[in-house]
Amino acid sequence: MSKESISSGTGALGATVGTMNSFAGKRALITGASSGLGLEFADLLAAQKVNLVLAARRQESMEKLASDLRRKYGVDVLVEAIDLASPGAASRLKSSLDASALTIDILVNNAGYGLHGDFLETPSERTVDMIQLNITALTELTYLFGRGMATRRSGHILLVASLLAFQAVPSYAAYAATKAYVLALGEALHDELRPHGVVVTSLCPGHTATGFDAAAGATASSLLHLLTMKPRPVAASGIRALLQGKAMVVAGLSNKLAAFSNRLTPRSMQRATMRRIMGA
Repeated sequence: MSKESISSGTGALGATVGTMNSFAGKRALITGASSGLGLEFADLLAAQKVNLVLAARRQESMEKLASDLRRKYGVDVLVEAIDLASPGAASRLKSSLDASALTIDILVNNAGYGLHGDFLETPSERTVDMIQLNITALTELTYLFGRGMATRRSGHILLVASLLAFQAVPSYAAYAATKAYVLALGEALHDELRPHGVVVTSLCPGHTATGFDAAAGATASSLLHLLTMKPRPVAASGIRALLQGKAMVVAGLSNKLAAFSNRLTPRSMQRATMRRIMGA
């Protein structure tokens, strides 16, 4: 398990930011900001004096978070209630921020969810909706805000992928495939956009103590419970990797070992292992 647990503005992340001071005074857009990792990204960035735009469906939850962050850190926080899974949502969000003359320096593409169960037993409209959010909206947001960053020759984009991006996963077939796309996109864009002054980093969390299981309709196995990380060190590892200009980071030592082991094992073995771990 990771030992990267920190508190706001202190510890390993605080030391990194204190040295580089890269994000202070900038503005970040965080999608999926009403719960889970989104809350931690918002708090960690606000602690470093980053102004925020929070985007998700649940306005009430975001308004409470925004109020807390303004009070604790004295930063400017704008709430954008939007369903990013709806077609054209990314463009509407970009237009709304353009109308307010807001420049996004940091994009945290965190919104997404999973579906647990056999592919043929999951209603296709649910799978398509997940793909719309996990892939299409993420791609559109990265393009729309990445263009401005490239023009300014300055910007940071964090894409939240998953440890499941490294192999096929029975019972999470479509979800794992969406995250494989995110990881591949992020690593390619890391090289494409680097000459334009834009850093693209992919964060690959393992099982994390958020509302993921409930939303996916899954019950975590006993083994998965042992491997579960708290969301704060996961979010901190992503922000730290973004500051350091890394292409990709896997959060947590046990997850790093799991990702590395995929290089050494047959894909059939990987699938069998994941079927047991993920409780298929």
